[in-house]
Amino acid sequence: MHWLRDRGSLTARIQARGRFSVRVLRQRLCLPTSDEAQLLGMKAKAFAWVREVVLLCADQRVVFAHTVLPRRPRGPLQVWLSRLGERSLGALLFAHAGFRRGQMNFKRLDDRHPLFSPASNALRLPDGTVNTLWARRSHFRFGVQSVLVTEVFSPLVLKLRTADQQSSDRKIAAPSEAML
Repeated sequence: MHWLRDRGSLTARIQARGRFSVRVLRQRLCLPTSDEAQLLGMKAKAFAWVREVVLLCADQRVVFAHTVLPRRPRGPLQVWLSRLGERSLGALLFAHAGFRRGQMNFKRLDDRHPLFSPASNALRLPDGTVNTLWARRSHFRFGVQSVLVTEVFSPLVLKLRTADQQSSDRKIAAPSEAML
């Protein structure tokens, strides 16, 4: 799935396909999963800032994003995250030259994974219609701070087309409509 492996801005990629918006589902201090804490070098039972949003394209929910930012060390990321509101974290990450994206990991999530249910609910997938969802996780660094971003993709994302693709579809369709 080309959406998973693209190292560019997911926000920009969705924006190229239609009206983009972000809905914040929650943003609060809580315990990250054990694997998130380990990847971020956090102590067990240490709280982190967790932000969950859904990304929309033309009012369709296409991506559930789960971000984990450790409370320590303190730095500009906490301030930036607290002020994001309904804006995309991706727009910030790719606009600032100080961010470095580390390794990306990919996984097919099922109902045993702790993010499967929140993602299914956020993406408004009808119960039982989807048994697995593709996700990718990226580790970003900014100075001594780091943030973990997991993006879970709705099957709808595969149907998104760029404005150029939509325009060429209309050009192809026009002659056949004229023949009727």
